[in-house]
Amino acid sequence: MTPSRHTSVVAITGGYVVPVSADPIENGTVLIEDGVITGVGAHVRIPKDAVIIPAKGNWVLPGFIESHGHVGIHEEANGPAGNDTNEMTNPNMAAARAIDAIDIEDEGFRDALSGGITSVVVKPGSGNPIGGQTVAIKTWGGRTIDEQVISDSVSVKSALGENPKRVYGQKDKTPATRMGVALVIRQAFEDARFYAAQRANAASNGEPFKKDLWLDTLARVLDGELAWDQHTHRHDDIATAIRLADEFGYRLVVNHGTEAHKIADILAERGIPVIFGPMFTSRSKVELKDRAIANLATIAAAGVTVAITTDHPVVPINFLVHQASLAVKEGLPREVALQALTVNPASILGLDSRVGSLSPGLDGDVVLWSGDPLDINSRAERVLIGGVTVYEWDETTHRGITVERGGDHRPAA
Repeated sequence: MTPSRHTSVVAITGGYVVPVSADPIENGTVLIEDGVITGVGAHVRIPKDAVIIPAKGNWVLPGFIESHGHVGIHEEANGPAGNDTNEMTNPNMAAARAIDAIDIEDEGFRDALSGGITSVVVKPGSGNPIGGQTVAIKTWGGRTIDEQVISDSVSVKSALGENPKRVYGQKDKTPATRMGVALVIRQAFEDARFYAAQRANAASNGEPFKKDLWLDTLARVLDGELAWDQHTHRHDDIATAIRLADEFGYRLVVNHGTEAHKIADILAERGIPVIFGPMFTSRSKVELKDRAIANLATIAAAGVTVAITTDHPVVPINFLVHQASLAVKEGLPREVALQALTVNPASILGLDSRVGSLSPGLDGDVVLWSGDPLDINSRAERVLIGGVTVYEWDETTHRGITVERGGDHRPAA
């Protein structure tokens, strides 16, 4: 039975429950009340009014998290009109917000559901030294994007390396080199420090103060409210990212980390996490010369907390789990692979009070798989977000069905 949007109690019963944050449970139950998980275990009391979803033969896991994607902001099959990923008119676009450019009708959201992904952190692109503010959203369920937001205070996207130096070098303006890229970032934070001091002084004296959206955003990074999502591939650029973070004391998250394996011990010592990927790509530029799926296992073995990204649409978002499967083939422990899709991205980006595992108090985002999700032959057969079934696999038509806003059903891509 498919619960409606108004169902308040849902019990998923009889499945092989993999909470990720705890040991798997044979013949387990996940109880969801008013959209929140209230019970996980083999002996959960099920209220009489609960809608029962039988899960015998299924693996039951938390919804996966794509921690670095451009779904909705770089729409598929929509050409330039659907690509709002980079505002490359100024090297510093800290005030720009990804949420203002997301189209929830992008087919990538339906693809995400078919891949068991219930949350995604949408980020601006890597054309600028400072690209803008990211947003964490659910992959389905809202009439507008605002109704899908998990957190709009996640991080600011920044880029080092070839992308920004190429973009602005072609315009014959700063930054045209790696030195210039770092300079833009360094000066922006120096300005933000001065701005924060002026703001504090005005507040203490009861004086009016004009808000600067650019500097106010960077001040939030300095205060630790927002993480610093650093696009960086080469090991020397990762070292620059660490140097800048040390200078200004912000919370650094390495994104991509193609050569992070070369300095994995340093990243582990500093407690700097890596969102690794995408893995299914060619060596299309010099920064990807040493790209290898096996690098992820080396990074994790050093003690670095890792997550996995498709960088959608670079790699289709529904292939997130397949990247994890191949990482296991190349030496990543399977339990780490599942963590890299769930609890790790949630903790790295401060979303673990809402999503990332099957734990009481977290959102009822649950996926029923036909088998082990790391098996290439397994598929997501049912996806719930907030306790509501939003996607089901139709064995008759061999297509996924998504619940449309308003309760209708529409074939998934």
